[in-house]
Amino acid sequence: MSREIRINAFLAFAPTHLSPGLWAHPRDRSLDYNTLSVWTELARTAERGGYDALFFADGISQYDVYGGSNATGVRLGLQFPRLDPLLLVSAMAQVTEHLGFAVTSSVSYEAPFLFARRMSTLDHLTRGRIGWNIVTSFGESGSRAIGHQGARPHDERYDLADEYMEIVYRLWEESWEAGAAVRDRETVTFADPRRVHEIRHEGPYFSMQGTHYAEPSPQRTPLLYQAGTSKRGKEFAARHAECVFLSAPSAQVIAKDVADVRSRAAALGRDPASVLFFSLATVIVAPTSAEAHAKWEDIRRHVNLEGALALFSRWSGIDLSKYSPDDPLRYVQTEGMQSTIEGFTTADPNRVWTIGELAIFNAIGGKGPVFIGSPTEVADALETWQAQTDVDGFNLSHALLPGTHEDFVDLVVPELRRRGIYKPAYRPGTLREKLYGEGAALIAHPHPAARHRAAHSPAAQPGLPIDTATHV
Repeated sequence: MSREIRINAFLAFAPTHLSPGLWAHPRDRSLDYNTLSVWTELARTAERGGYDALFFADGISQYDVYGGSNATGVRLGLQFPRLDPLLLVSAMAQVTEHLGFAVTSSVSYEAPFLFARRMSTLDHLTRGRIGWNIVTSFGESGSRAIGHQGARPHDERYDLADEYMEIVYRLWEESWEAGAAVRDRETVTFADPRRVHEIRHEGPYFSMQGTHYAEPSPQRTPLLYQAGTSKRGKEFAARHAECVFLSAPSAQVIAKDVADVRSRAAALGRDPASVLFFSLATVIVAPTSAEAHAKWEDIRRHVNLEGALALFSRWSGIDLSKYSPDDPLRYVQTEGMQSTIEGFTTADPNRVWTIGELAIFNAIGGKGPVFIGSPTEVADALETWQAQTDVDGFNLSHALLPGTHEDFVDLVVPELRRRGIYKPAYRPGTLREKLYGEGAALIAHPHPAARHRAAHSPAAQPGLPIDTATHV
């Protein structure tokens, strides 16, 4: 029997996410992306459908590789403009009770002390429903916008990320001991200073000294997502990620990445089954197969293939405007998302993509498959993909917003529940508990974050700073 399928909605706080041109479709509401009601209504729909989370992509680099400028990205609204999704979370949490919220934030763009407070704030206000998608950011324009000379080389970005994680783990898990916030009205003591500790860190990339400015939130450390599947990205995922987001055109590529990361996690002493994998997919569904394919053909008439190439150009670091549609896509070493170009070249040596085929494939929903059909056909496709890849669920992109998710909730979720492979109701507790079960609110050993909760030895003098000379 198939295991439970989990579902997130994959989104961007922008007029376009992964389906360029479809904001012009008469049934799409993406042009209203900057109105709050679009997102609160979507949150209600997702919770009605039992989604685990809304998963927001984010970044501050423009799509400026294609043609050597940002002109195509600006004209087509390719994830530009893009607002701050962290500011959406409180409003969406207010209209839901169980739905999680995974937000992307880069270790390259914000000091860990400030970011740790922001995530603790959201974890408090959502009562433990916040997750963090950890990214390292390869975009040159984003780096320049915050005063850096440029993005660091690929592997060095992960070295920095390891150090960043060490700092935020210590702030979330170590700075405040359990029970330090006593809230004692009689003694007028909010927190016991002997149990609140200053963190000091000196490392190759960061130097900081401070006490975490938030008392422990329901999860302390937010649920941790990660999306890089380069060799260095897999090393990072095996050490840190609780959930891994994968995007590739074939089940064969996804399956290899899942097996590789699980093996690496096991080598670090982690239970490989505790790392959950979500595969990118888009679903076009209608009551009948014929209606679904008619819907698909209507959507295809509105996509913009140039926009698809501009998106892929930035992800891969290759300017595809220099090629003709019949040219084959070849592997090129860049400082971009290495897993993106590998997924369409070296990861599957039996498949050679032309630039034209690449544009068509990526035009709806990005780098993952599109499942089209009746509820039964779509459910069959999801089960098959899960069986072939060993993923735990899907990050569902949309063709039309919010229609793609409304259709999935109304048509596919009942079929999955009928088969007994979709949650009939939410588990109680935090986002981590909803995924891992009651009592799992805090990140568990042997995860590197968990060891910091035991950092206060009986011999330590209360209230004194805790130092570390190096990162991980």
